[in-house]
Amino acid sequence: MQYRNFGKLDWKGSALGFGCMRLPMDRSESGSGNIDDKEAARMVLHAIDNGVNYLDSAYRYHNGGSELFLGKILKRSYRDKVRVATKAPTPMIQTAADYDRILDEQLQKLGMDYIDYYHFHGLGLETFRRMQEQDVLSRAEAAQKAGKIGLIGFSFHDTYEAFVEIVDGFDHWGLCQVQYNFMDVENQAGTKGVQYAASKGLAVIVMEPLRGGKLTKPLKEIDECMEKHGYKGTLADLALRWVWNQPEVSVVLSGMSTMEQVEENLVSADKSAVGALSAEEQALIKEIEAIYRSRAGIPCTECGYCMPCPQGIDIPDMLDRYNEGAIYNAFLEGKRSYSTFGGNADKCIQCKECEGKCPQSIPISEWMPKIHEIFTAP
Repeated sequence: MQYRNFGKLDWKGSALGFGCMRLPMDRSESGSGNIDDKEAARMVLHAIDNGVNYLDSAYRYHNGGSELFLGKILKRSYRDKVRVATKAPTPMIQTAADYDRILDEQLQKLGMDYIDYYHFHGLGLETFRRMQEQDVLSRAEAAQKAGKIGLIGFSFHDTYEAFVEIVDGFDHWGLCQVQYNFMDVENQAGTKGVQYAASKGLAVIVMEPLRGGKLTKPLKEIDECMEKHGYKGTLADLALRWVWNQPEVSVVLSGMSTMEQVEENLVSADKSAVGALSAEEQALIKEIEAIYRSRAGIPCTECGYCMPCPQGIDIPDMLDRYNEGAIYNAFLEGKRSYSTFGGNADKCIQCKECEGKCPQSIPISEWMPKIHEIFTAP
């Protein structure tokens, strides 16, 4: 296992971190969806035995089961071998007292009196400002002084501008967790955000290095490109090593669901290093990126000129959902997201007000019913 600098700490994190969001499931009891404790423990402990020293969980992972699972398996000597990160569910924190109550609940579930790294989960600018107004950040400082938590951090899904304001808006951040991969260099925090956080002394934890597995889905064009270059490895390995090639990155999380994934990622982590990608491999990644982007069916740049929609549709989001499905051959995953997070493209009444503002001349009124049909079809 390779180890990397971790912000300002005199401690090094394993290149590979174990994300405990996609643990193997035991569906034997009428599809209950509980964690397969035996197999999950085998995987996590095997990863630790092979040098992984960073485990990542959250209040809501596996409907609360992830923290309980870690509490069970880390009661042995393994607790001393790892740093544990988990996250406070920011939508549930409406008062400063909620922060204290939820933290105590998580400590109990984990069977610990101390959490190494405690994130505000999914922090965006709006939520951050609410945490400021409700004086929640001071409760995080108090919990740190009381010895309940180590570093204070946040996981993030918003714009680069929001990221900078959050980083600069609190003096006690120790780490941040961001979505980052070779397809997201300009999305969300992006490369600029990763570099900015590192320049401020924060440890940078990367999530979704494979875009939730989308970068591992087989595509004929990608396979042909890799064959043309004579590349014998997997795209997953290449994508992970691209992230590890960035000197600002402290830990790369992988939400592993099978022992095979654990073994493959351990091999990748063993050969990870800054500057380890060859010029040929970097050129290959650029070609792969271009292939993915060429698959997008709608030329939306997410400029936002089409907004606001009189019917309350988040037009850039709807167009982006379609492009995500087309790029990664992932319309099935898009259906789940559309249903879960309130896709509403069907509200379009073809007023075409947005089309007059669109610099790309996208026929938005034609796309909305198509998008709704695609993501709601049986």
